[in-house]
Amino acid sequence: MDRVDHFLTEDQQMIVDLARQITDEMVIPNRARYDETEEYPLDIVEALAKSDFFALFVPEEYGGLGGSCYDLVLALEQIGRGCVGIATAYAASALGAYPIIVGGSHELKSKYLPDIASGKKRAAFALTESNAGSDAGGIQTTAVLDGDEWVINGTKQWITNGGQAHLYTVIAITDPSRGARGASMFVVEADDPGFSCGPKEKKMGIRCSATTELIFRDCRIPKDRIIGRQGTGFITVMKTLDRSRPGIASLGVGLAQAALDESVTYAKGRYQFGKPIISFQAVQHMLADMAIETEAARALVYVSARHIDAHPKDMSKASAMCKVKATDVAMKVAVDAVQVFAGYGFMREYPVEKMMRDAKILQIYEGTNQIQRNVVGQELNKEYT
Repeated sequence: MDRVDHFLTEDQQMIVDLARQITDEMVIPNRARYDETEEYPLDIVEALAKSDFFALFVPEEYGGLGGSCYDLVLALEQIGRGCVGIATAYAASALGAYPIIVGGSHELKSKYLPDIASGKKRAAFALTESNAGSDAGGIQTTAVLDGDEWVINGTKQWITNGGQAHLYTVIAITDPSRGARGASMFVVEADDPGFSCGPKEKKMGIRCSATTELIFRDCRIPKDRIIGRQGTGFITVMKTLDRSRPGIASLGVGLAQAALDESVTYAKGRYQFGKPIISFQAVQHMLADMAIETEAARALVYVSARHIDAHPKDMSKASAMCKVKATDVAMKVAVDAVQVFAGYGFMREYPVEKMMRDAKILQIYEGTNQIQRNVVGQELNKEYT
C-alpha cells in the first residue's frame, strides 16, 4: 500500500528496508507461534543484533552507530508492523540502556554499552512498583551505602525483559527525607547476589515479551554502579522516558498500518451480496478513517522524533503528544479492523485478533495516555505564562 512520502535520506531508507526485510522474513511468519507459546523470541532478537539494530541507539564512542531518535522510530515502526510483542523485546533493551546513555559516567558507558550495542547483553529498565506506576515519585525500593557497596531491597513489578536481560537499570530511594530528589539510579547485573526474577507474567497481549517481577533482598552491588550523582535518579528517569516514548508511538503506527493493510486486503476479497465488501460505502468510510488516522499519527511521530533530535532539552511535550496520538490510533484502528473482518476477526486464525490484544498495552506502558495528557497540559501551562 502506498504511503505518504516523508523524503527519507538514503541511510534512513536503508534502516527501513532492512527492518522490513527481517519483519517480513522472520517476524510475520512466526508471530502467531510466539503468541501461542509465549516463548521469548530469542532467534529474532539475535537476528536484529547481527543486523546492528542494537547498535542503532548506542553512541559511536561506545561501539554503536549513534543513530537518532528518528532512526530508531523508523526501525521500530517496521518491526511493530510485524509484532508488537517481538518489537517490545527489542525496544526494552534501548529503554534499559538509556539511563546509562543519558546519565552514566564514561566508565559505566564503556563497561556496558559496547556489549549492548553488539547484542551480547540485553538490558531492562526497572521503575514500576505495585504502588508506584505512573507515580514514579512513590517508589519504595531502597538502596543503602554500606562501605564500598550499595545494598538494595524491594521489588519491581511488570518489568519488560525480566529474566531475559543481563543488566537492569534500577531506581531506588537513597535518601527518604528528600522525596523524589532522594532517588538514585543503579546498574544491577543479573547474577548479582540477592537479585532474582519472579515467574513470567501471563498477559493479554505482547505475550512473547518477557514481563516479570524483580526481587531485591539485600542485593549488593559495587559502589561505582550508581548512574550519575546520588539524588539524580528521578531526573534520569524523566529524560529516559522522554527519549523512549516516540518508540512506543512508532510501534502504534506500525500496528495500525498492519491492521489497515490486513483490512483492505480482506475487504477486497470478502464477498457479500455478490460484491466485495470494500465496494460498500460503510466499509469504505471505515477504511478511509483508518488510513487517515494512521497517516496523521505517523506524521506526528516523525516530526516529534525530528524535533527531539534537534532540541534534546525540549522534548517532553512532543514525546507525550506523539505517544498519545499514535497509541490511541493503534487501538482504534485495531478495533475497527476486527469489525471489518466481522466474525473472522474474532478468530485467532486471523492476525487482527492479536493486533487488538497487543494494541492495548501501548496506551498503558511507559506512562499511561492519561499521564501523557497531564504532561502536555503542564507544558502548555508553562508556555502560556
